[in-house]
Amino acid sequence: MWQIAIILIMYVPLVIVTGHYLFRVAMQQVTWLDPIMDRLDGFIYKLCGIKRVDMTGKQYVLSLILSNACMVFIGYILLRIQAILFLNPNKIDNMEASLSFNTIISFMTNTNLQHYSGESGLSYLSQMLVIIFMMFTSAATGYAACMAFCRRIVAKTDTIGNFFVDFVRIITRILIPLSIVVSVILVSQGTPQTFKANQTVQTIEGKLQDIALGPVASLESIKHIGTNGGGFYGANSTTPFENPTVISNMIEMLSMMLLPGACVVAFSLMIASRKEKPIVGKQGLAIFVAMAMLFLAGLVIVYISERAGNPIINELGITQQLGSMEGKEMRFGVAQSALFATVTTAFTTGSVNNMHDTLTPLGGLVPMFNMMLNVVFGGKGVGLMNMMMYVLLTIFIACLMIGRTPQFLGKKIEEKEMKLIALCILIHPAIILLFSALAVALPQGVAGITNPGAHGLSQVLYEFASASANNGSGFEGLSDNSVFWNVTTGLAMFFGRYVTIIIQLAIASLLAKKMWHHDSIGTLKTDNTMFTILLVVIVLMIGALTFLPAIALGPITEHLQLYA
Repeated sequence: MWQIAIILIMYVPLVIVTGHYLFRVAMQQVTWLDPIMDRLDGFIYKLCGIKRVDMTGKQYVLSLILSNACMVFIGYILLRIQAILFLNPNKIDNMEASLSFNTIISFMTNTNLQHYSGESGLSYLSQMLVIIFMMFTSAATGYAACMAFCRRIVAKTDTIGNFFVDFVRIITRILIPLSIVVSVILVSQGTPQTFKANQTVQTIEGKLQDIALGPVASLESIKHIGTNGGGFYGANSTTPFENPTVISNMIEMLSMMLLPGACVVAFSLMIASRKEKPIVGKQGLAIFVAMAMLFLAGLVIVYISERAGNPIINELGITQQLGSMEGKEMRFGVAQSALFATVTTAFTTGSVNNMHDTLTPLGGLVPMFNMMLNVVFGGKGVGLMNMMMYVLLTIFIACLMIGRTPQFLGKKIEEKEMKLIALCILIHPAIILLFSALAVALPQGVAGITNPGAHGLSQVLYEFASASANNGSGFEGLSDNSVFWNVTTGLAMFFGRYVTIIIQLAIASLLAKKMWHHDSIGTLKTDNTMFTILLVVIVLMIGALTFLPAIALGPITEHLQLYA
């Protein structure tokens, strides 16, 4: 447990400092990188013809979608012709059409769900120009949308900013500097960073083995900083080349946790900017604590479940002093594996240092439920936006119960906003459950299920929860590289990403245009302990109402069968 405690203690000061820096970037205030990055930004603006003028809400959303669409088109072409391009020393062939569609949607939506093995499916050029490039741009897109949402919801005037300015500043002032630092640390721990071809070596058993090399450290850094997920290798962060040591494991977890938490801190400073700025604003602290409560509850369940191990093995008289080590690396053990599994799904990154398919039923339930809720910090900025939907819903429900007018930050929450909030909250479970039902109803979907009974259903639920939450991790037991699974998960990733962002920015725009009212004695307090507890209860209640029947047929049934 001390390993877990050390990482969580280190996280708190890091997220506060980063949150203050993110606030300055989002509000276009002076930062210490400005003397260098202002020149780079100016060159990019001039090269792309970007005019630094404030956009309307529609212009912001349209710019976001069109820029992403252009990158999708170019990336798809590169994957389809990678065999004839340079930086392909391992002679990797072109990617198949449906797999290219899935891959390009996956990385542009910041999901990074992989139906291929990176070391054998992509050339070095594709890894850099498609995968690593989109890890930067998709993360920047999410954080730009989040910052625009935050500015819009706290502003007294109808202002949103400029998408391209936000997009460029996030890359040059946040993602690139942090990725350089993390890359250097990973290289120091033994992660490869080279253009050399794969090396064939002789093992101590006298057999030959291919060692896959490539620009791994640069991918790993932005993969975690941008909450992207995926991996250079098919085995992801379980392999010693992506995640060599306990130190690299801790760095990767802190990288995943850093920016999603910092978004909450930055939001709290935006609210408190009219007054004297605290270290963390009370409103942001209430939301942060609610997310932390959900995260810690899930972490405890995973750790206890994995530490208890398999009851069937215990009945056979086999001592399990290490807990359930199936699918885990000995260098990490149960503690760091449980923490990594919880972090990567709570912060919707998708990187894995153990195979989630081999987790105990309750240990696998928590990562799945984290993605189903999609509000436990979340990733790439949209986690905060998702939680804000529940914040507004909680305010509305609480005010109805006590007979007060629903109001947040001086803006009244009325019928039009509530319809959009309800729609935004229901889209995520609808995508997961409808596509899961389709998968178990059609022979093309059933063909990919490799485990019988409850665990097979868990594989399906996990796959679509991962796709819709833009997470990208998988149970890894699913035969998902088929036209059916490539297309359905591609659509789930697309709708789970862009439809919700559009609705959330529309809600923020509606609130921004409303008349601002001073708080009164009758205004519901949203920055105290009572509201935090109520928010957690509402999140869990809606999660249970929408997903409990499906979960009961999957991991809960498997757990009961295991202990029967």
